[in-house]
Amino acid sequence: MHVIGYARVSTEEQATSGLGLEDQRKRITQEAATRSWSVTWIEDAGYSAKDLNRPGIGTALATLRGGEAEALVVAKLDRLSRSLMDFASLMERARKEGWAVIALDLGVDMTTPAGEMMANVMASFAQYERRLIGQRTRDALAVLKSQGRRLGRPVVVSPSTAECVGLWRSAGATYQGCADALNAAGVPTAHGGQRWYASTVRSVVRSTELDCELIAVHKTSNSCPDAVA
Repeated sequence: MHVIGYARVSTEEQATSGLGLEDQRKRITQEAATRSWSVTWIEDAGYSAKDLNRPGIGTALATLRGGEAEALVVAKLDRLSRSLMDFASLMERARKEGWAVIALDLGVDMTTPAGEMMANVMASFAQYERRLIGQRTRDALAVLKSQGRRLGRPVVVSPSTAECVGLWRSAGATYQGCADALNAAGVPTAHGGQRWYASTVRSVVRSTELDCELIAVHKTSNSCPDAVA
């Protein structure tokens, strides 16, 4: 099997000394000798593992996607990424494109049943982490909304434009129909653009609805325009 041996160190000092890189290469070389792998070496010297935005990883992934190697091998998982979610995403990409991820320190090896099981366990934890983050985000937004804070980026258009869109929508016009009418009239978009799209009109309607929700929360004397209710 032909594999990519990937090594990374995070500081220029480590890159200059070569010690960290050499240790990783030695571990992968030993495994390659045991399992009769041929190895292409790719390194990222002086890069952190906060994300996968590194030139060496980019080259490695392109090589794997092109079928020029069958697996990506690292001596330690943290040489590849310190983010469990990034690692899970990488494993899913490997499955779709037909190559394997092997992390020697943790026994993650997508070419063996036991290693695949370990990969799946880590992917499950990553999914759990994503769901926790999503729930925390929803809870935080709910609190902000209950406090009367506006959620979402405001879309700034003239009151007359917003009113026209609301009236057209209440009369049964589609978002695209509203966009066509605004384009025909030469009305500029919220941010000075020249062309309206269905998605742009939808954003105007949603922005107006958010403003009305705030009004309701604060119990002011204003009311939401009937046209976009």
